[in-house]
Amino acid sequence: MELAFTKEELAFRDEVRAFIDANLPARIRDKLRDGRHLAKEEIVEWTRILHKKGWSVPKWPVEYGGCDWTPIQQYIFSEELAAAPAPEPLPFGYSMVGPVIYTFGNEAQKKRFLPRIADLSDWWCQGFSEPGAGSDLASLKTRAVRDGDHYVVNGQKTWTTLAQHADWIFCLVRTDPDAKKQQGISFLLIDMKTPGITVRPIQTIDGGHEINEVFFDDVRVPAENLVGEENRGWDYAKFLLSNERVGIARVGASKARIRRIKELAALERIGEGRVIDDPRFRAKLTEVEIELKALEMTQLRVLASEARNGKGKPNPASSVLKIKGSEIQQAVTELLMDVVGPYALPRAPQEDGWNEPPVGPDWADAVAPSYFNTRKVSIYGGSNEIQKNIIAKAILGL
Repeated sequence: MELAFTKEELAFRDEVRAFIDANLPARIRDKLRDGRHLAKEEIVEWTRILHKKGWSVPKWPVEYGGCDWTPIQQYIFSEELAAAPAPEPLPFGYSMVGPVIYTFGNEAQKKRFLPRIADLSDWWCQGFSEPGAGSDLASLKTRAVRDGDHYVVNGQKTWTTLAQHADWIFCLVRTDPDAKKQQGISFLLIDMKTPGITVRPIQTIDGGHEINEVFFDDVRVPAENLVGEENRGWDYAKFLLSNERVGIARVGASKARIRRIKELAALERIGEGRVIDDPRFRAKLTEVEIELKALEMTQLRVLASEARNGKGKPNPASSVLKIKGSEIQQAVTELLMDVVGPYALPRAPQEDGWNEPPVGPDWADAVAPSYFNTRKVSIYGGSNEIQKNIIAKAILGL
């Protein structure tokens, strides 16, 4: 495989890099660099900056606001966002429901929803997982019963990321309880302001609030919000999850985090020397870097395959990216814990009203929360165990 960029691609990289340097607010860059969460307003602000440039939904077809970029240009764009670091486009609209709408939705849905996703006028969340229907998603029980021009929805979704900010939720709902479990599911778009919807926060192990339970009690959803055909939602969900798993690999983010680890390890000391000079730490760091380079090459092969064959069908190779990408993200946060050492223990959460000076370096208090939060990445988007089953069936033919 030829991994060298062409002159045109290098020029494009320089253009993207210069735009980010000139337009990314410093406070957003600094928060991401230190591993802190952005506020909703900051994500919207950066999305609007990208949208003004025409870059907020670059992978979409041009007629819906996307860029006529090659897969390599799209890859470079993601790499430069991660390197800055800058926020990536919010995935729930951009890489999840947006592609489902422009691929399977009708013209009215495309005109109504896609422009508002592109400029983040509408914030979306994902209503897939339920209690008892996480890894076995097709076992979901949330019901949607047709009543004239509406569906009446009852049930519960869980682990709903950033639902506290959402204007809309895309949901898998059961519309035919008598069909085989994968064949009786539909894909609905639901306004979060509809009466009967309750959002209840779930506090994560890092002390944060990014996930929620969402309850539906006799929620009336216009039938025009059904995407595609009734009882074909499982096909649309597989398409969506394939896109999500490619993004979960987060190669660029892991590369940027490793660069940050090297900077910090050159500053922090262990015994008489620097952390970066410790042979055990260097061996562990090198092993992760090798794994990451292999993942990057695999991701480029997947992108090249999609460029040749087109998108629209789930790519089972995305499961490989999801497994290894999540493992590397977790390994990277472990390296950060090695660098910060005992200063990872005493947290100084200023946002919680703590007014004492930080213990250790300024960046230390975000390391442990990041480590704990990253334990989830091998579970969401389909657990790594489920991905191994997909690989065995779809790639190895077992």
